[in-house]
Amino acid sequence: MTEHSVAILGAGMLGELVLAGLLRSGWQPSRVLAVEKRPERAAELAERYGIRLVTDEVAIAEADVLLIAVKPQDAGKLLDGLGGQVPQDRLVVTLCAGLPTSFFAARLPAGVAVVRVMTNTAAKVGEAMTVLSPGVYASEEQVDLAEQIFRPLGRTMRLPESQQDTVTALSGSGPAYFYLLIEAMVDAGVLLGLPRPVAHELIVQTAAGSAAMLRDSGEHPAKLREMVTSPAGTTAVALRELENHGVRAALFAALEAARDRAREIAAEMSPPEK
Repeated sequence: MTEHSVAILGAGMLGELVLAGLLRSGWQPSRVLAVEKRPERAAELAERYGIRLVTDEVAIAEADVLLIAVKPQDAGKLLDGLGGQVPQDRLVVTLCAGLPTSFFAARLPAGVAVVRVMTNTAAKVGEAMTVLSPGVYASEEQVDLAEQIFRPLGRTMRLPESQQDTVTALSGSGPAYFYLLIEAMVDAGVLLGLPRPVAHELIVQTAAGSAAMLRDSGEHPAKLREMVTSPAGTTAVALRELENHGVRAALFAALEAARDRAREIAAEMSPPEK
């Protein structure tokens, strides 16, 4: 079996999550490189993980998988400076929200394979949802390799790239929605008289148990909701208030706004000069 090497260009939060996942799954530190422009951050990563921190040029020369984890707004500058140096046999994996594989293909030599990936911060506890979409030149073997990189972070799925902006809105940004909901429920528990640590533990365990039931039972969420909702009971009146305050409509609007923002990011990036 070929031993692949990965270079992570942009070792910020998401880049570090992938880095930690690779090492956790058995990749040797010698097979993982990282590029980080901030010296103090580079030193921190080298000490924490025992990996080599290198320049962009060394990463391109030595690694056969280039994982681009910079901010979307910085991707154009990175590729306009270095894209032409990427050998044709490299696999480019992008974590840049909103940017299609065509954005990268336009800045890379013809034939370089690109796989677009959206994951989320639950990767830190091995519970991420990662979605992969191959670009034009990506072979089945290369998509398998990209999936192998992200599988240690949680669950993986392959979808057409046309669905990636919705994926970004739903699961990429999704943890933030749940954190906001849990924060509000904890605050409500405090308002109703519970100590904050008690309210926190009650809600976090309830959320974890509910998610486990959804995942393990295979039941539709509406059916599980009905199991909790007795006629004229406490749950029924609480759900009525949520509907009266437009919680469902607010979620629809929020997800649509996030999807549209992902599209706007791509539109804001000017095409490369020919």
